[in-house]
Amino acid sequence: MKKEYKMIKVSIITTTYNSAETVASTIESVLSQTYSNIEYWIIDGNSSDGTLEIIKNYEDRFNGRLHYLSEKDNGIYDAMNKGISRSSGDVVGILNSDDYFTSDDIIENVAKAFSDKKLDAVYGDIHFINGNHPDKIVRYYSSAMFKPFWLRFGFMPAHPSFYVRRSVYERYGKYSLDYKIASDYDMMVRLFHKFKIRAKYIKRDFVTMRTGGVSTKNIKNRILITKEDVKACRRYGLYTNMAFISIKYLYKIFEFKRF
Repeated sequence: MKKEYKMIKVSIITTTYNSAETVASTIESVLSQTYSNIEYWIIDGNSSDGTLEIIKNYEDRFNGRLHYLSEKDNGIYDAMNKGISRSSGDVVGILNSDDYFTSDDIIENVAKAFSDKKLDAVYGDIHFINGNHPDKIVRYYSSAMFKPFWLRFGFMPAHPSFYVRRSVYERYGKYSLDYKIASDYDMMVRLFHKFKIRAKYIKRDFVTMRTGGVSTKNIKNRILITKEDVKACRRYGLYTNMAFISIKYLYKIFEFKRF
């Protein structure tokens, strides 16, 4: 296994739009990974705040492993799909433009896990910080207890920690553009409930996220994502309702109370 896993190429995809304030820390965290067989794609939505210039400044340091595209898109999931289509790795993961890897051996651990040829995907934990203060952890999201049964209650593996074989996307499709916020949840229901992929939990804190994501920004977005979660479950024949899905918000209280 020692030499074998080094042959696994991992594609990391970051989507950006006017991300000049945070994208450098995202890129730096990819650059600092101990695993070298990485391909990095940044899909930019025609930023106007200098994001593209920051990306270009990193080209030489990646020695040909950094690729980018800047053009108008139809939202974040369309941009993710562009990255998946253009990437060439055996394994693909998403790293958002205001997030960064918590440590420099995350992709090393991902690649080692995929030396098990029976695995379709891996996932782990993430944590949230208060703005630009990495020492102020406000929430810890553990995927340890996840089972497909819990999807009906809105629970899923932490999406920024989710790495999947390219063949899974080729067989079962990329992100649906039928959702504004919950296409990542649709993907999880599709893969775990409908197609029953084989996945493994890695007990590691994969990603540091800044608070203020779109799905929890305000009450309007919370209502929208709850409705979209129900829509995704019904699409794939998994029974749920608004009350079931809302249980996840109660559970979040315990994630915050740790700190």
